[in-house]
Amino acid sequence: MDKLMKYSEAVEKFDPVLGLEVHVELGTKTKMFDQSPNEFGGDPNTNIAPASIGLPGALPTINKTAIEWAIRLGLALNCEISEVSRFARKHYFYPDLAKAYQISQAAVAVAHNGWVDVELDDGDTFRVEIERAHVEEDAGKNTHIGSEDGRIQGAAYSLVDFNRSSVPLIEIVTKPIEGAGDRAPEIASKYVQALRDIARALGVSEARMERGNLRADVNVSLRETPESPLGTRTETKNVNTFRGIEKAVRYEISRQAQVLADGGEVVQQTRHFHAEDGTTSAGRSKSDAEDYRYFPDPDLGPIVASPEWVERLRAELPELPAVRRRRLRDEWGFSELEMRDVVNAGAMDLIENTVSAGASSAAARKWWMGELSRVAREADVELEELTVTPAQVAELQVLVDEGKINDKLARQVLEGVLAGEGDPVEVVDARGLAVVSDDGPLIAAVEAAMADNPDVVEKIRGGKMAAIGALMGPVMKATRGQADAKRVRELIMERI
Repeated sequence: MDKLMKYSEAVEKFDPVLGLEVHVELGTKTKMFDQSPNEFGGDPNTNIAPASIGLPGALPTINKTAIEWAIRLGLALNCEISEVSRFARKHYFYPDLAKAYQISQAAVAVAHNGWVDVELDDGDTFRVEIERAHVEEDAGKNTHIGSEDGRIQGAAYSLVDFNRSSVPLIEIVTKPIEGAGDRAPEIASKYVQALRDIARALGVSEARMERGNLRADVNVSLRETPESPLGTRTETKNVNTFRGIEKAVRYEISRQAQVLADGGEVVQQTRHFHAEDGTTSAGRSKSDAEDYRYFPDPDLGPIVASPEWVERLRAELPELPAVRRRRLRDEWGFSELEMRDVVNAGAMDLIENTVSAGASSAAARKWWMGELSRVAREADVELEELTVTPAQVAELQVLVDEGKINDKLARQVLEGVLAGEGDPVEVVDARGLAVVSDDGPLIAAVEAAMADNPDVVEKIRGGKMAAIGALMGPVMKATRGQADAKRVRELIMERI
């Protein structure tokens, strides 16, 4: 086990500096350099073409849509777009890289010198500057069989699936992120969330971290003061949850601080992140001067982004997430704190779609931030993974507004919807959950409650109207919570 310094002490003694390399898989129909389908899943080694796996004589061709989407993403990140860029071969061997080189961009990226303003939990913003955003192809995927944690150590053998090979990627590399202080973990996580939101708003990627559409390499280093030279960094590879990014940064700061405090030296290396306990472990030593023997790919011509093309793409950019959040906050009448909670919960799209389906913003927020958030927490899933749609939530609220069910019954209806029993109306019918408004059973329940509670009846007669609640309980119990509360109150007052 690594020795760790208490986090608060670590950030008091040392100044953390971050660097993030975020890979965004583009959702084009076909791959970056061949015509095979760009689809998630599928049987192993079925979504491939000769160029995907480097068969002799197979030549790559550039996916123009992927380049266009890369430019759109660069513009949304406030980057300068290079008028001319080109692809290079990055040479290294790994079983999931059949060609023994990756086609990427080296000397000149399609986009460079940008920035993103990251909104933090307390409403502050922090600007993250971007060094470059370059286009490359993804590698295949190794699956290691027989090891306890799915890693190569201890595996009996490995399998290679090339379906992901040549999927188009944008790698977004930050400049050193300085001045983060004790908020470094939050800033790192919120920055990657901002990239996720931008990619989705542009429609260039689903950016689903659990599928590997979006993943981050997290670089952390420490120095004694903000004026000191940059320290030795570590690179925690392929972190694919926002909480994981926070934990990886926090862990590395605490670990490196203890190493330095003990008089040791931080080793520049890659690290593996362990989601189960939020720790990192050593991978391989890494040098800044790794020799990938880059040279221009002789099979691919230059990418020429004319000013006219770039400006057309700029004019076509949709409303970006930060602008949209402010607009929706104002339209919905939410406070800044309420909107921040909605965004942090990943509920903004769900609420917007629920409102579009006919619910009020207050009702949509009530369901998604209340009962549905509780269900998601208990199941340890994201809100969007729940098996209920915004249209179903809006339909549920309509039933409440029409008096066909009350809030208590609505929660039972929602339970049925989540269990796959159908839409809200179907669940109400199947479970017999409609509010009872027929006077016959209600009168019987009211009169029984009044007979059992004569002291309460006298209090009401004496003007203590709040005492009606003591009669409502027995009536609701007798009707299994299905009584029309308004009609029950009317019946009580008629008899009083």
